[in-house]
Formats: sequence, structure tokens, C-alpha cells
Amino acid sequence: MNKFLLKRFIQSIVIFFGVVFITFLLMNIIPGNAATALIGEKTNAKVYERVLKELELDKPVAERFFSYISKLLEGDLGKSIIMNQSVAEIIKKAFPNTLKLSLAAMMISWGFGILFGVLAAMYQGTFVDRLLMFNSILGISMPTFWIAILLQYIFAYKLKLVPISGFGSIKELILPAIVLGWSFSGEITRVLKENIKYTMKEGYVDTARIKGLSKFQIIIRHALKSSMLPIVTIMILQFTSLLGGAMITETIFGIPGLGTLSISALTNRDLPLLQGTILLATSIIILGNFLSDILYSIIDPRIRVE
Repeated sequence: MNKFLLKRFIQSIVIFFGVVFITFLLMNIIPGNAATALIGEKTNAKVYERVLKELELDKPVAERFFSYISKLLEGDLGKSIIMNQSVAEIIKKAFPNTLKLSLAAMMISWGFGILFGVLAAMYQGTFVDRLLMFNSILGISMPTFWIAILLQYIFAYKLKLVPISGFGSIKELILPAIVLGWSFSGEITRVLKENIKYTMKEGYVDTARIKGLSKFQIIIRHALKSSMLPIVTIMILQFTSLLGGAMITETIFGIPGLGTLSISALTNRDLPLLQGTILLATSIIILGNFLSDILYSIIDPRIRVE
């Protein structure tokens, strides 16, 4: 187990720095730069050259990359070119907003996803099953921006039950959480239903039937635990992906989170800020995968033995 975890840790470090390199390279080979975004295209050549020098954009890409890596190893994410603030401080202010949205969305996703998955398995082949599967496919298939606009129109604009955008109160959190939760719960429902379906064919389930347990008791006591292994991975990956910033949803609802921050940094070619948001998202996803491996071994001892 220790050798496996060490191997995964080394892989994670390689992936992390690979993402750093690719992001830095892509941002430096596409046309335009932060100086143009900062002062505009129509400006004096001398002013442009001075800004380039101040931002150290006149140096070779390789030199700037190794300078960035050396600062990163010291814990310095740099300073935002456009906002003229520490990248770490900017991210520190935006991350709690993304965390609140992620937690609210995951409560909806995990709660309804598991509930609907169990109900679909219990009433397999009935109208209830077909209705829940239709809801699942609908949530997975519809683009989040379309769901967001639709819910804004119905519940905010027409019925005026919740604010149309903003972020600060529980009411303003409801719509974006439903948008993301509905989309993610569909995947959990479908996978869990199929897992329970195949688990119900196992020999120990037949033994439980002989003992006189009802279908509901068999699913809850026996089939559900065995079926949760892939669900754990899905749940962790969903949560970690949201912690990296739900760009479309945050933008539509005006949430000042990491997603909105990333789009702003990309639009303005603010490389230090963009690198900071990407590194945070990458770190969270890598950590999520690492934790899922450990949880697998805790839930299923057979995996720990292997």
C-alpha cells in the first residue's frame, strides 16, 4: 500500500509540473500579450516597450518560465498584471465563494443522485424508473448555461421567488446550486442504478432473499455498499472539479469565484493570475484522485489487500 501511494504521489508531482509547463507555453505562443490588454493596441511604441520591460515580457520565454518556477517553489504565485495585487490574495478572496457554491451543489447532487438511483433500482422497469432515468438524462444532456437561463427566467424573472443573480445570501445560492446539482446528480443516478442491478445478481443477495429480507432491505443493507465504489470516485471528482471553478455558472449568476477569475485572467492575458487559478484547480483534482484511491481501500478491503 505504501509503495502504491508513493508511486501515485510521484505521478501527481509530474502531472502538476506538466500542467504548469503546458499552460505557460500556450499562454506565450498565442498572439498578443498582457501589455496589449493593459494599455490597448493603439499606443505609443515607446510606452509599449516600457510596459513590456516593466512586466518582464521582453525576456525570452525560457528565462521567464524558470524564473516563475523558482518563485513557485518558494511559495510565490506572483502578482496579477491587471489587478496589481498578489495572486495568492486574489485567489484567497475568491475561493470561499466557489467553496460555498460547490458544497451547496454537491448536497443536491449527492442527495438526489443516490436517492433516485436507489429508487430506480427498486422499481426497475416501472414508470418510476423511466421517469427518474429521463430526469437523469435530461440533467446530463442539457448545457448548464441553458439550464441556468431557463431557471432564471422561470423562478427569478417570472415568479420572482429568488434573485436573478448575485452572491451573498442563501436565496442567491439556490439557483446556481440547483443548476450544477441537477447536472451532476444525473450521472450518479444512472451509474448507481446499474451497479445495484448487477449486484442484485450476486450469490450473497440470493442468500439474503432466502432469509426473508425484502428488496428494499437487501438494497440498503447489502447491494448499496458494494455499488458505492465507483460512486465514491464520481462524487470526489465532481466536488474537486467544482472547487476549480464552475466558469459558466459563476459567470451567468455573477458569482465572484475562481471560475469568473479564470475567465477574467484569460481575457486580459494575465498570466500570473491564470497560472494561479489553474494550479489551484490542478492541485485540488490531483488531491481528489489521491483521496479516492485511499477511500477505495477503506470501503473495500479486497482492494487494500491487492
